[in-house]
Amino acid sequence: MKKFEKSVRLTELPDQFFASLAKKVTKRVAEGHDVINLGQGNPDLPTPIHIVERLQRAAENPLNHKYSPFRGMDYLKEAVARFYHREYGVEIDPFSEVSVLLGGKAGLVELPQCLANPGDIVLVPDPGYPDYWSGVSLAEAVMHKMPLLEENDFKPDFSKIPEDIAERAKLMFLNYPNNPTGGIADETFFKEAIEFADKYDIFIVHDFAYGSIGFDGIRPPSFLQSKRSIDNGLEIYTLSKTFNMAGWRIGFAVGNSSVIESLNLLQDHLHVSVFGAVQEAAEEALSSSYKAALELSDTYESRRNVLVQELRAIGWNVQAPKGSFFAWFKVPEGFTSSSFSDYLLEQANVVMAPGIGFGEYGEGYVRVGMLATEDRIREAALRIKKLNLF
Repeated sequence: MKKFEKSVRLTELPDQFFASLAKKVTKRVAEGHDVINLGQGNPDLPTPIHIVERLQRAAENPLNHKYSPFRGMDYLKEAVARFYHREYGVEIDPFSEVSVLLGGKAGLVELPQCLANPGDIVLVPDPGYPDYWSGVSLAEAVMHKMPLLEENDFKPDFSKIPEDIAERAKLMFLNYPNNPTGGIADETFFKEAIEFADKYDIFIVHDFAYGSIGFDGIRPPSFLQSKRSIDNGLEIYTLSKTFNMAGWRIGFAVGNSSVIESLNLLQDHLHVSVFGAVQEAAEEALSSSYKAALELSDTYESRRNVLVQELRAIGWNVQAPKGSFFAWFKVPEGFTSSSFSDYLLEQANVVMAPGIGFGEYGEGYVRVGMLATEDRIREAALRIKKLNLF
C-alpha cells in the first residue's frame, strides 16, 4: 500500500515512553504470567453508582442525542462554580471563567497552543506528566525544565531559573498533588509561584488532577485559593480521579477569563463539546455529596500505608507520598530506573514505571501506582522480597 509521510509537526512529537512498557506487560500477560501492575495510572475502582444512574437516565433523553453547545452546558458550568465555592471557598463566574474539557489532558495539551508562539519558552516540571511536553511540541515552543528534587520536597526552585529564560517564558506548568512524586504544595508555595510569574508576565497552569487525594489529614489546597491567582493563571480539574470517571473524558478549566476565552476559541475549531448525558453525570458528581471522593482518598491512604509498611519490612527504605495515588521510590544501587523496572517485570511479574519516562530528573526512581488491592500490594512486596535485593 502507498505510504504518505507524516507532517514535520507529528514527527517532532515526543516518544510515548510508556507505550513500550505497556507492550512488555501485555506480552508477559499473554504468556500466562500473573502480573501485578503497579505501573499504571488508571483508577481500578468503579464510578459511584449515583453518577452512573444519572448517566443512564440522561442517555434516554432525546435532547442529549443532538450536538451539545460547543462550549458546554450552562448547568455544568454553574455546577463547577458551586463546587469551587463549596469545597475551596473560591468565587467563580460560570460563564466567563469556566471551560468544559474532554478530560483534563485535552486542556493541558491545548493551552500551550493558546498562549505560546513558535520559539517561546514554556516552563515544565521535571519529572512531570509527559503530555505537558506534547502540548509544547504542538505549539512549536521550547521547554525549559524545572527540576523537582527530593531535598526541595519536589517543588521547583524559582531562583534557579535564569533571568533570560524567565523573560522569554510565556507559560508555566505546576501540578500538586504531584504526578509522579506524590509531593504536595501549600499556599506559601503558590504565593511564591504567583509572585515569580507576575514579575515576568508568565501564565500559570495548575494541573489539579489529584486535588481530592491528600493524606495524613491534609486537604490539598486549590491554586485558586491564593491571592491574585486568577489574574495570573488557571486550574485544570478532571473528574477522572476524584470520582473514578477516567473513561468518561470530562474535566474543566477554571480561572483567568481571557485565557478561558482563548481555550474555548481553540476548542470551537476542534470539538463539539461533550456528550450531553456525560455532562449531566458530571453535574451530578459535582453537585452531590463529596463523601464518595473522601472515602476514595481514604482507600488510597490505606493502600499507601500497606505499601510503605510492606516494602520497609523487606529492607527497601521508601518514603511515603503525601498525596495523589502514586508513590515515588528510589531504585536499589546498581540499577537504572529502566533496568530495575525490567528486572521486576521479568523476575517478579511486578510492574513499576521507570522514572526516566517522566524526565531526566526522574532517573533513579520508579513510580508506583496504588491502584491494586491491599492483598495484591502485599503479594507484590513478597515477590520483591524473594529477589534478595535489599
